[in-house]
Amino acid sequence: MTILSALEWLARTPWSVALHESLYVWPFLESTHVLMLTLFVGTAVMLDLRLLGLAFRRMPVSELTGRLLPWTRAGGAVMVITGFLLFYATPVRNYQNIFFRIKVVLLILAALNVYLFHSRPHRRVKEWDLDPVAPRAARVAAVVSLLAWAGVVVAGRLIAYNWFDCDIQPQPPFVNWVAGCVVPPADQ
Repeated sequence: MTILSALEWLARTPWSVALHESLYVWPFLESTHVLMLTLFVGTAVMLDLRLLGLAFRRMPVSELTGRLLPWTRAGGAVMVITGFLLFYATPVRNYQNIFFRIKVVLLILAALNVYLFHSRPHRRVKEWDLDPVAPRAARVAAVVSLLAWAGVVVAGRLIAYNWFDCDIQPQPPFVNWVAGCVVPPADQ
């Protein structure tokens, strides 16, 4: 069984069909996902700007993270749950969407960045807590975070405007390969 065939099966399940065709649940999930993304990214941007020394320069980093992280975690949890439900509603379309694939790569990069920041520079935050500008490793993490989350937002928005749907053929072979399209040979 391939990933695509498993997702085709998933798309035919009654819950997936009902979720996708729902007049109220689908837009509610989509709206909640975007609102929680806004909360999550907004709090992350505030921390990133502090680490870069561009905002909240007089506030200790530990105090700012202490205030923001509960909101960031709550927004992130709801965002992930609604994201999985949105994927579940249209798994094949998402799987074969170039922008969805870009978003997933950027999400992995952002998550890795969060892990590295909290496991390295943030562990020694007491040493640089009051410095107006954080150490280089923390600033690099802030820049990576800003770029990754900006990319996630843009790619996520472009998912709805997929100019490269597998149903639209012919497309360049590279596009079909990146999107995971299964295209029968031209002579069939």
